[in-house]
Amino acid sequence: MSTAKLVSPEQLLTASANIIVDCRFSLADAGAGRLQYEQGHIPGAHYLDLNCDLSGEVQAHGGRHPLPEPRKFVNTLASIGVGPDTEVIAYDDSNQAYASRLWWMMRSVGYKPPALLDGGYQAWLSLGQIAEIDIPGATPIDPVTGCKFSGVCDLAGLREAQGRSALVVDSREARRYQGLEEPIDSHAGHIPGAVNRPWQGVTNSDGSVRSIDEQRLHLGDIVEATEIVVYCGSGVTACVNLFSLALVGREDAVLYSGSWSDWCSYL
Repeated sequence: MSTAKLVSPEQLLTASANIIVDCRFSLADAGAGRLQYEQGHIPGAHYLDLNCDLSGEVQAHGGRHPLPEPRKFVNTLASIGVGPDTEVIAYDDSNQAYASRLWWMMRSVGYKPPALLDGGYQAWLSLGQIAEIDIPGATPIDPVTGCKFSGVCDLAGLREAQGRSALVVDSREARRYQGLEEPIDSHAGHIPGAVNRPWQGVTNSDGSVRSIDEQRLHLGDIVEATEIVVYCGSGVTACVNLFSLALVGREDAVLYSGSWSDWCSYL
């Protein structure tokens, strides 16, 4: 059974999920997501910030959004009442860019991954729902100990995978992959041998996730590869492609967590 699950805005209204998590964020303005949450969110939703909660400390290498220490991450989850088997629904307003990061991280540490709200926050608002501004109280639980991230590699692991002829997938926009522009990182281009599948191809223009058949068209012959490693700019939007791969049954694809921002830090 696929770990990639969606819930429609209509289903959310009657969902039995214990916890709803707002993952909105903006790379252009790191404080925008939290401000949007404070100005209005789905009733009962807790907020997790990409920089503060879903990433670790940025260093010389490791990328712009390195994974946090597993213990810190599970402590963060426990602080809002999330344990290994908690039913969680996650949403954002960026075509699953940040909600899928939480999905991948929870799956990676062995937790039940959250269902993603199809169409995100705007789809929920389109039903005529009223946003809440009150910050919900949390019921913390004891954190799980001994968790580790799995299905992830660093630069050394990537090179080992390349030595095994793994297929490397670049999830960034085509122009960044082609080296025609690079608005964020220090160098333009892509990892040698990587193929390009822009993460935006997973969703429609309204943020809804495309059908399984459309996912297969988006991924193409990637799904037939023996071993798959996926990256993006900093290990965030690659998770959208990993969600897509899980939808079509490829749960074994690996995230190069540092992604291009780590790779080019050595150039």
